[in-house]
Amino acid sequence: MSLIDRLPGVRGKLSTNVPLAPYTWFRVGGTADVVFMPKDEADLAHFLSATPDDIPVHVLGVASNTLVRDGGVRGVVIRLGPAFAGIETEGVTLRAGAAALDGKVAKAAAQAGITGLEFYAGIPGTIGGALRMNAGCYGGETKDVLIEAVALDRSGRRQVMPVEEFGYQYRKANVPDELIFTQGLFKGQPDTPEAITARMEAITARREASQPIRDKTGGSTFKNPDAAQSDGRGAWQVIDAAGGRGLRVGGAQMSEKHCNFMINTGTASAADLETLGETIRARVKQSEGVDLDWEIRRIGEAA
Repeated sequence: MSLIDRLPGVRGKLSTNVPLAPYTWFRVGGTADVVFMPKDEADLAHFLSATPDDIPVHVLGVASNTLVRDGGVRGVVIRLGPAFAGIETEGVTLRAGAAALDGKVAKAAAQAGITGLEFYAGIPGTIGGALRMNAGCYGGETKDVLIEAVALDRSGRRQVMPVEEFGYQYRKANVPDELIFTQGLFKGQPDTPEAITARMEAITARREASQPIRDKTGGSTFKNPDAAQSDGRGAWQVIDAAGGRGLRVGGAQMSEKHCNFMINTGTASAADLETLGETIRARVKQSEGVDLDWEIRRIGEAA
């Protein structure tokens, strides 16, 4: 029996042998056995509850910080569509679906006079990813503004999780990998839309000046290392010190503009990018005695 025949009937869309490269910022990677785009949260819950446990399930957002390996992804890849991208504000609170773009959340908050979420203007991902990794930049983090989130487990059970249950750390949430977030509730403080927008514009300008956002990239490749181990240096500083700026493997290169960003110069494979990242990790460990941990999520199989 084929994989698609083992999956339950749904109201959303099921597709087979879907190339994933067009969905990723790196524009690399193989195919997914099946891609499921649920109609709504109830459709997703039904799918999860009725899908056999031995079938792997993965979630893929806009893949701004995801590397899909060249051999593709076995099982089912879930992509949350427009039904999960709504944004609502009330007072100083904002509710956003997991598929809402971080930048759009920042703009909605600004228009509603809610400050505290400006940092999302500098993160090229979705709220689902932000919840999963405590996304943040320029002094703000998801944990600072999150009240609670809604998630479905592998059995389709719905749970509302207050921020205290996330066990948030730097770029990490201590929650089960199986959880699929569908929405988050955030709280800021009141301010004028003009003042908030000005701060967002400053964040955007700073990002454009310092990061290779026009290239095929995946955001920060590595998390900032332990300050005690790195003498307070960030990831880009230890990479630079180890001679990693501009380093190439095949069509993959560490950006000359910001050396904690990998870029696909046009001909890279996922293997090129992952090999480059591992080469950088080894160089930094040997040269600087610092351990770098991947910030980019890697999924799928090698070719």
